[in-house]
Amino acid sequence: MGLLTFSINVTLDGCVDHREGIADDETHAFFTRLMDDAGAMLWGRVTYEMMESYWPMVARGEVESPPAIREWAVKLETKPKYVVSATRTDFPWTNSHHLAGDLRTGVQRLKDATPAGVLLGSGKLAVELDRLDLIDEYMAVVHPRIAGHGPTLYQSGLPGTRRLELISANPFRNGAVALHYRRAVP
Repeated sequence: MGLLTFSINVTLDGCVDHREGIADDETHAFFTRLMDDAGAMLWGRVTYEMMESYWPMVARGEVESPPAIREWAVKLETKPKYVVSATRTDFPWTNSHHLAGDLRTGVQRLKDATPAGVLLGSGKLAVELDRLDLIDEYMAVVHPRIAGHGPTLYQSGLPGTRRLELISANPFRNGAVALHYRRAVP
């Protein structure tokens, strides 16, 4: 069984708006390595649609981009992508699959079938999966910014506090820090 790892960019004040992070080569190289190590990606519909509207064009060379960003896009093109959605069933982007039915059962099956692990990249979906005790690890790249707005992580709350163990902390040249946590054993 693979691990489900929630990965997100976040500002110091908890904002997860994708436009607030630092999108430089080092950050993209970090997320490319993270994606390389995972067997599949897992998103909610909104995140999928945001990604689908941009990254395939980068992968095809239709959008000019630095090498690290293009590398991410090309690798993302081939990576299996699973999407949780109650409102959409057709996901035409290469290697995209609809994860339908009971959320707990579907995600657990995906974890069981993906020994290399699943990388979760949707904040709202993460809250739902955390409520179901399905997230095993957390990777947050904390950016040296205070956005002063939302959306923020877990703004709708959880039923209880999650205790985590620090696995690693890696600073980037741009001032961001990648934090890797695992759920603590009770």
